[in-house]
Amino acid sequence: MTHRGSRLLHVGSLSRVEGEGALRLHVHDGTVTEARLEIYEPPRFFEAFLRGRSYTEPPDITARVCGICPVAYQMSACLAIEDACGVTVDPAVRDLRRLLYCGEWIESQALHIYLLHAPDFLGRTSAIELARTHRTEVERGLRLKKAGNSLMELLGGRAVHPVNVRLGGFHRAPTRAELRPVEEELKRGLDDAWDTVRWVAGFDFPDGHTDADLLALAASDTYAIEGGTPTVLRADGTTFSFPVRDFTQHVAETHLAHSTALHSRLDGRLHLTGSLARFAIGGARLSPVALEAAVEAGLGDPREGAVCRNPFRSILVRAVETVYAVAEALRIIEAYEPPARPYTEVPPVAGTGHGATEAPRGVLYHRYEIDADGIVTSALLVPPTAQNQGAIEDDLRRLAQEAIGEHDPDDAELTALCERAIRNHDPCISCSTHFLDLTVVRTQGDTPGGCDA
Repeated sequence: MTHRGSRLLHVGSLSRVEGEGALRLHVHDGTVTEARLEIYEPPRFFEAFLRGRSYTEPPDITARVCGICPVAYQMSACLAIEDACGVTVDPAVRDLRRLLYCGEWIESQALHIYLLHAPDFLGRTSAIELARTHRTEVERGLRLKKAGNSLMELLGGRAVHPVNVRLGGFHRAPTRAELRPVEEELKRGLDDAWDTVRWVAGFDFPDGHTDADLLALAASDTYAIEGGTPTVLRADGTTFSFPVRDFTQHVAETHLAHSTALHSRLDGRLHLTGSLARFAIGGARLSPVALEAAVEAGLGDPREGAVCRNPFRSILVRAVETVYAVAEALRIIEAYEPPARPYTEVPPVAGTGHGATEAPRGVLYHRYEIDADGIVTSALLVPPTAQNQGAIEDDLRRLAQEAIGEHDPDDAELTALCERAIRNHDPCISCSTHFLDLTVVRTQGDTPGGCDA
């Protein structure tokens, strides 16, 4: 095989992901010696400008980190500050929080499946192009997303950056009558979610495998969404858990020269959080309808040990999770009785609090220190995509090497493969629309060089 000499390949922007960055590959004599995911967009300093603010403000401020999953930031912030203050909210309020979170899961997963990820499997470059050939499917996805948005608007006050969330619960709880129209949307949404599972199950999935450790929250009696215990599944099948307060003792963030985004390691090892991790760790606690969907999708029965480690098949798990979220929302609405008060009082107490929830893209951890006057003295946010970057780089290195070993693809084909590999993880670097600027460095001879060569 004759390998190409040195060359540089640039892709200025990639839609259908969130954030700005670059991928740089070094290929020497047909071997991928280095793959770097370079995040070059400016830091946003949320942790810095939370310092000095009132302890009541983080749920509203951190919601602005992401327009797709603001509820995740609000819920993790609430849990952390309530933990610092020693407050436990009423069970009825916890149910409302879970219901709001279901709305976010529905709208975010539908957005990813239909508008961001499905075009990769159907040979389309955009959702607009996909709509020309698969109008019925795209309309179904938009209908599902609207059902999730309706739930967020009712409980949160609006679908983007909800304003009805507060420490201890909500400013106002909905009435049963107000929930009825959303319930009707969700009933139709359950059919749409099932059709989504059947649709994506028919896609052609490339081979793929991740050896990264899997990290997800786990709960004893339900599929973890708005809280749980951090649990790790190693590649060798062993598992262990640790308290949320010990999160940073296991997940360590470091600066790398090539990225303005922090990289994380779990006990010094690559790890992956998100849909694959949730299914592997908590899948046995999916509801009966979601378990049925998992089997029909070809994922197997997690109660019998089924685990999916192929990132290309993550879209299947997201479809199953959409079925789960719609059915769970309907379950909560059916049993709903308005709480006596929509919130529990949270008086300030000097201390440190920790909170973690399952954003659609994985575990989102918050830590706050507050003083006796209720002023935030320090804040730490660890989002899922920052944790996943190392595993994504490993994915890219592995896939690029396999492709080069098989038939040494041209620049366009290699770029498309790398883009697909990144979209498998639905990365949310920030809330913008550009992500990948791919540079491939190919060398031959005695000096392997590096990505800076």
